[in-house]
Amino acid sequence: MPSRRKSQPTDTSLDAEGRRHGARSLVLKPLLKEGGAQALRFPESMLAEAVGLAEAIKLKVVAAEWFNLNDPSPATLLGRGQVEKWGSFIKSEGVQLAVVDHPLSPVQQRNLEREWKCKVIDRTGLILEIFGERARTREGQLQVELAALTYQKSRLVRSWTHLERQRGGFGFLGGPGESQLEIDRRIITNRIVKLKEELKRVKRTRGLQRAARVRAERPTVALVGYTNAGKSTLFNLLTGANAPVEDMLFATLDPAMRGMKLPSGRRITVSDTVGFISDLPTHLIEAFHATLEEVQTANVILHVRDISHPETKAQKEAVESVLADLGIDRADSRLIEVLNKTDLLPAKERELLRRQAELSTAGARRAPDVCGLKQMPRGGTAVISALTGEGVDDLLRLVEESLAARSKIYEICLPPEEGAALAWLYEHGQTVGKRSGRTGIVLKTALSDADFGRFINKFGNKAHVKNRQ
Repeated sequence: MPSRRKSQPTDTSLDAEGRRHGARSLVLKPLLKEGGAQALRFPESMLAEAVGLAEAIKLKVVAAEWFNLNDPSPATLLGRGQVEKWGSFIKSEGVQLAVVDHPLSPVQQRNLEREWKCKVIDRTGLILEIFGERARTREGQLQVELAALTYQKSRLVRSWTHLERQRGGFGFLGGPGESQLEIDRRIITNRIVKLKEELKRVKRTRGLQRAARVRAERPTVALVGYTNAGKSTLFNLLTGANAPVEDMLFATLDPAMRGMKLPSGRRITVSDTVGFISDLPTHLIEAFHATLEEVQTANVILHVRDISHPETKAQKEAVESVLADLGIDRADSRLIEVLNKTDLLPAKERELLRRQAELSTAGARRAPDVCGLKQMPRGGTAVISALTGEGVDDLLRLVEESLAARSKIYEICLPPEEGAALAWLYEHGQTVGKRSGRTGIVLKTALSDADFGRFINKFGNKAHVKNRQ
């Protein structure tokens, strides 16, 4: 029988949506013969992740088990023996909710509910519940509602079978003979159209904000990574922000943006995003597309990895899969891999990672594979602990180098009294050399084409460009 957990008093009051917090729950992880990222994962770890998702919305997990499923049933996914086994367990233990950590068709979900006499949700439904509970901003709530309605639309046959009766109408709700099910489906379709229109307005607003940042001449650095990889901890460390940090899956849902100054003096904007997860539903990615545009248009992308996690390779594959859906290839020169949580590793392993990262960043391709580091992004690798701050200086150096890689080197001569122009170059470029000349200060600095154009517009009549590379 499955592993059981000690019972504790829990709050079982109903929330506004009728979901029971603290409901006695069963988590099942059927393992089908699948390739891809799942082949890199341990069954125990996949089950633990599913339990973590359930506990993220305060469900009381009384039992959890994984099992191989060689011959999935079209009617129930699980075989007849498994259905009967868990039906008996659910009845004897008073289980109120069964979580099947695998996609279920509407028919499979409905049939399992009939067999088990309890609520059944699959992985997508569980993630949607978490997102629905965590969304705080208006944008986040719109995105979650869109994803939930898209998911629910195909499941009306399961959710609202009591509404399949025929009824007449007054004309404005539907003609005579239109079924309640058809009306509900049409209502959902209309709501989806309205949500998409609202999200288009959000997209336009984000576009205007992005344009404002460009006018303010600030590059954007986006943080991406598997959920609970430490993105928010790193975001707080870099920017001095106070974003919520919890050891919990999807602790951060709504994106955050904040400015910071690099060691060279250059100012940038850092963007924290929602965490990714394996088997992330496609319509969830589509719903959050407005937010993820910040990643697509970023000047530098930091892929934050929990390098202490036993399945760090599989998590990397899951994140790269989502990035690929966004049109960002693993060889994108903007990508910097950030190996986080090294404070949880032994000292020898930390040092090995640092040496491997240095070789990979320098372009070595024959180095041994360590924790999935054989194929590194073109932007390089940093080994850090966002908790202790170790290695963050190296990360910032890589960020500056990545920004400079898409820039040209200029030698600019400024009169001694032009402190404003000098300060502007320090803030917007990367200084690679400085000397005193006969007519003033000669600064060797890396500038993007856009920044160079802005500098000439501001100070072109006072500065002399001596050379460019």
